[in-house]
Amino acid sequence: MATLLSLLVHLLGVLCRSAWADAGSQAEAALFPAAEREAAAGKTALVTGAAGFIGSHVARHCRDLGMKVIALDDLSGGFISNVPAGVQWLQGDIKDALLLEKIFNENKIDFVYHLAAYAAEGLSHFIRSFNYRTNLVGSVELLNQAIKKKVSCFVFTSSIAVYGSINDLSQMQNPNRSLSTSGSRPKVSVEGKGLTENDAPKPEDPYGIAKYAFEMDLFAAQALFDMDFIVFRPHNVYGPHQNMFDKYRNVVGIFINQIFNGVPMTIFGDGQQVRAFSYIDDVAPVIARGPLVPKARNEVFNVGADRPYTVNELSTAIGEAMGVSGYAIDRQPARLEVEVAVSNHDKVKEVFKPPPPLSLDDGLRKSVDWYRSTGKFFKPVEFVSVEVMEHMPPSWLRPDLKETAVCQGSRVRADGAPEHEQEL
Repeated sequence: MATLLSLLVHLLGVLCRSAWADAGSQAEAALFPAAEREAAAGKTALVTGAAGFIGSHVARHCRDLGMKVIALDDLSGGFISNVPAGVQWLQGDIKDALLLEKIFNENKIDFVYHLAAYAAEGLSHFIRSFNYRTNLVGSVELLNQAIKKKVSCFVFTSSIAVYGSINDLSQMQNPNRSLSTSGSRPKVSVEGKGLTENDAPKPEDPYGIAKYAFEMDLFAAQALFDMDFIVFRPHNVYGPHQNMFDKYRNVVGIFINQIFNGVPMTIFGDGQQVRAFSYIDDVAPVIARGPLVPKARNEVFNVGADRPYTVNELSTAIGEAMGVSGYAIDRQPARLEVEVAVSNHDKVKEVFKPPPPLSLDDGLRKSVDWYRSTGKFFKPVEFVSVEVMEHMPPSWLRPDLKETAVCQGSRVRADGAPEHEQEL
């Protein structure tokens, strides 16, 4: 039964990729300026994390810009059905320095788009070594090869987590902690500037620390080796290809999954916490365009949605998108969390001039449609073991969860693709 389900998910992914490929060329031609498509023609891009959420969309946009795309992922948290058609698929781990050396030796890579990561701020406290090996050491292995092979531009997808404890679910449930966030704004100034690239990063969880450490290493590498880079800091991204079963992060996915399973949506406190929720198509195209925009090089950009919503407003919008207006809410005691956390995007608008973002209602409808057709077949991403269990939120504990010296990583598996499939 499991094999049949996996094959079904893979088939659905192939059909969806084919449909997107047929419709994509016209849409992408309108999305990307002619000068950028010309600059992309004949270039080779290595996209890491290409079976994951944001990475799969970036790979698709790079392909549609006219690049040859090498899609790399270890499938520890991604799904083969996410990988777009028309790219060269490689399964492998960015921590494998010899594999990376082989890839760079066999291909003249112009641009690296580095999106491979285990992205869960809260869980990173309990898998610290796994977090740093994956999100920092793996990134450095990739950077080493990029430097030696004279890559033109290294595009790094960082996170809003560098600004502080914004989406750290574990610390929200820890009564002995206090949170601080660089640039967080009082609720009265929701319409103010929000977090800007000039706010000094103050990461408080290992995930944010790893992301910011690699940002700094990119600056150091550029100064010594003259290799250009671009850093993007997305926030609260949602949409197709997202694993809605991930209980460690992302309130949009959590709410959709709860409604699909007939469980009340869980809201902590009064629900007046303010966030901006970014649809994937307002984020991934900008990342793909990065190396093609000369003014973007060696800069840091916040990227995502502008309009803030309360969690209460989000729950109402998701209920309506799922066709269950007035859906039940499970009100839980307030957690420790930043009340208002939104980013400012003046800089990315000035440099990239992106089209107006999709409305929350439209983005949620697209997300729900995809979830009903494909996303519901995805598998939960959980860990066989963690490195430290003390202070883990009760909802994250399982009877079979173990504490081990070496974290065994995610339990998610590939969904039906042949092991040696090289071309999609």
